[in-house]
Amino acid sequence: MPNKRLENRGLTIGYVSERTGLSPSAIRYYEDERLVLPERNESGHRRYARSDIRRLSFVMISQGLGFSIAEIREALATLPEHRTPNKGDWARISRKFGAVLDARIAQMQALRSRLDGCIGCGCLSLKTCALYNKRDKAARRGQGPRYLLGDPVEID
Repeated sequence: MPNKRLENRGLTIGYVSERTGLSPSAIRYYEDERLVLPERNESGHRRYARSDIRRLSFVMISQGLGFSIAEIREALATLPEHRTPNKGDWARISRKFGAVLDARIAQMQALRSRLDGCIGCGCLSLKTCALYNKRDKAARRGQGPRYLLGDPVEID
């Protein structure tokens, strides 16, 4: 493999693409979104830091877990700019994202356990569910499938 990186001048977009599996256009998109901030050499070509490989990997994983670009940008903004993030830096982000993931997992487990019984009426504030939505109680809580969204069920 030809040496596509220049140690003293940063990594090329081609090298970062090979390492991350992202297309160069995806890397440029993440740059536009300010998730990575490469420098430019005297010819105007992008040059990435080694730590950008980790940042881009984090972006890929986070998006796969359902985090938005804005949430990812906010998390990455807490990382140091002038040094490679260390284990403690990543652990801090992991704790925050972990709490969000735990809440999502709990919501998915609750949905899975209620799904069979609720598919019939969906708790969509319908008057037909005498068990969970007697007298259309769910309508007072707002629109949508209130009980499937996690609202506690009020049983008379």
